[in-house]
Amino acid sequence: MLPDLPVLIVGAGPSGLMLALELCRHGRTPRLVDARPGPSPLSRAVVVHARTLELLDRHGLADAFVERGQLVRGGAMRRNGQVVATVPLGRIGEGLSPFPFLLILSQDQTEGLLREALASYGVAVEWNRPLVGLVQDATGVTATLQAEGAEATQVRVAYLAGCDGASSAVRKALQIGFPGGTYEQMFYVADTMAEGLPPDAHNGRQLQISLAPRTFSAFFPMPGGRTRIIGLLPDGLDPETATFADVQPALEAAERIRVQEVSWFSTYRVHHRVADHFRQGRAFLVGDAGHIHSPAGGQGMNTGLGDAVNLGWKLAAALRPAAPAEALLATYEAERLPFARQLVATTDRAFTGATRASSWASFVRTQLAPRLLPLALRLPLFRRHLFRTLSQIAIAYPHSPLSQGRTATTAGGQRLPWAAGRYELLHPPGWHLVHVGPVPPAVAAWAGRWSLPVSAVAAAGEAPGTVCLVRPDGYLGLVAAEFAETYFAAYARQWLGH
Repeated sequence: MLPDLPVLIVGAGPSGLMLALELCRHGRTPRLVDARPGPSPLSRAVVVHARTLELLDRHGLADAFVERGQLVRGGAMRRNGQVVATVPLGRIGEGLSPFPFLLILSQDQTEGLLREALASYGVAVEWNRPLVGLVQDATGVTATLQAEGAEATQVRVAYLAGCDGASSAVRKALQIGFPGGTYEQMFYVADTMAEGLPPDAHNGRQLQISLAPRTFSAFFPMPGGRTRIIGLLPDGLDPETATFADVQPALEAAERIRVQEVSWFSTYRVHHRVADHFRQGRAFLVGDAGHIHSPAGGQGMNTGLGDAVNLGWKLAAALRPAAPAEALLATYEAERLPFARQLVATTDRAFTGATRASSWASFVRTQLAPRLLPLALRLPLFRRHLFRTLSQIAIAYPHSPLSQGRTATTAGGQRLPWAAGRYELLHPPGWHLVHVGPVPPAVAAWAGRWSLPVSAVAAAGEAPGTVCLVRPDGYLGLVAAEFAETYFAAYARQWLGH
């Protein structure tokens, strides 16, 4: 039985919405379902990084995100309710990205902007549509959906993507393992209106972390003058019944603040897990369905959005009759699974160091960090390294089958280096040929035969004559110091499929 639809996306959180947008961008209209009754009003993830904004800019959405959110100007470390050290952030990534800053925007606002963009393609989320089963064969996937109190319905699709979170029904149906663990500490999160924090802690200007010896608190500036507070739940409190009133007296006394209003309070444990596989046959795992980790660095939602972009253009390409579908789709797991494992390991070390109650960890938090971190951030090399890591612009796929060639400064699998005017070239969907310096007639003629847009760019550290085939997600596929038609034609036949 042939598929009726190209792709079914299960889960309409940020990852599912972004995947749907990518498919629409490349001319494929998916079906998007979610088990929930409707959009979540909770703020949840609040950090949007530079690489995510670069990917959103291809959809013309980055400006709307920046306008709606708040830019973080700096960070501060607190001790005994007072700021003891500050670190400048501001435009920390100047010269590295068109978005050289950290953006605060709540997840419900992110999802709202993505749903609005999807509506322009005529795609809407189908709520109250939980997946209860799936069966694959050589030509497609048959998924069973069943709302509470309704009869089960089946949908036949070419591919299915599980974007349905840490408790993913898709992952469970595929029987893919989800190894990892759970941190012993119990945390709480509260979205508040608070007074007593320094003025810079409001209106998106300053993220603050408390350096108490045996506990942990963080204060995130939110739009509208709100403050998100994250902290360790005190021992002896039942996480099932705890309220903000239970933690409020000790928090206010320790931090010398007063919380006037609480719009959301929740307790949670932090998990660190990565699925054994991100793909099984024609089904894929995206975002939290495939990996969950500590909130250190605000990487979670951004990583899921990166997954969605990586998979989206490949699914759209695989649906073309002449496409190398199997080889192309295999690169999704080859590229994103190693990164997820590396990310979980990195955030695990950072999170453990920030929350561990040992004497040495307390000494580092309360004595060394306030002295050393501000000094380190004065060093341009350290600032650039920190921005590249946190913003995810350093993500690369050097070992991917799609990554070929290198020059003295650039290699296949790297993100296209940013320079003024470059990223506007990527707004049209598809592959692009980029030439450093004026485009020779032979290069232009070859690009025309392959229906590839070709652009001349100014040198930004690369030697004139360098030529690159840029993937639809802005990463470099093929890189060469000079154009050789046989070399580029072989790559194009292998991966472009026409």
